[in-house]
Amino acid sequence: MKYLSTLLLATMVSTAHSEALKKNERIVFLGDSITQGGARPGGYVDLFKKKLASDHSELGATIIGAGISGNKVPDLQRRLERDVLSKKPTLVFIYIGINDVWHWNRNKGTKKDVFEAGLKDIISKIEAKGARVILCTPTVIGEKTDGSNKFDSMLEEYSSISRGVAKATGSQLLDLRKSFMEHLRKSNTENKDRGLLTRDTVHMNAEGNKFLARLFLGAVGIK
Repeated sequence: MKYLSTLLLATMVSTAHSEALKKNERIVFLGDSITQGGARPGGYVDLFKKKLASDHSELGATIIGAGISGNKVPDLQRRLERDVLSKKPTLVFIYIGINDVWHWNRNKGTKKDVFEAGLKDIISKIEAKGARVILCTPTVIGEKTDGSNKFDSMLEEYSSISRGVAKATGSQLLDLRKSFMEHLRKSNTENKDRGLLTRDTVHMNAEGNKFLARLFLGAVGIK
């Protein structure tokens, strides 16, 4: 699969409030099973870490994975001190929202007002410790591009909430939802529900992890 050009990728990443990485950054990736898997060999967090180590070793960045399967925003709130603040981060990527939506399939999703308030609470506590936040929108629950994935409408609603929270808190936004859909509209010519960027409609395959890594690196100015 051909990847989007660096120039096109750059247009997908919000540059508002973006900052280049400084020396000795402590970067935490906070999220759910996608992030948990991303910290394993070949995952997007692992690829991010290897890129910095190979091409930008002078920065001396420390990369910390803090993803737990099944997590929703309230779960992140509960473990924020243990898994994030205690690590003394300088930068935190918050990539959450899939389970907040997907779990409505069994009536255990996160209400929209709770999702919004929780994100604001997490960001305020991180910023109070002097770290900055890059807030991500959720990606996909199904890769079809005609709007026929079961949770497309709800994912758009929750993505809009994340965009609003980023604006309200002055946080940098990494709009993964927008990036994924733009990429899939070009590449998913057969309108498949999986297999291009995900292995099961949600969790990343090798291509998805590479795509995510490039987006996350782009968010901190690394090509």
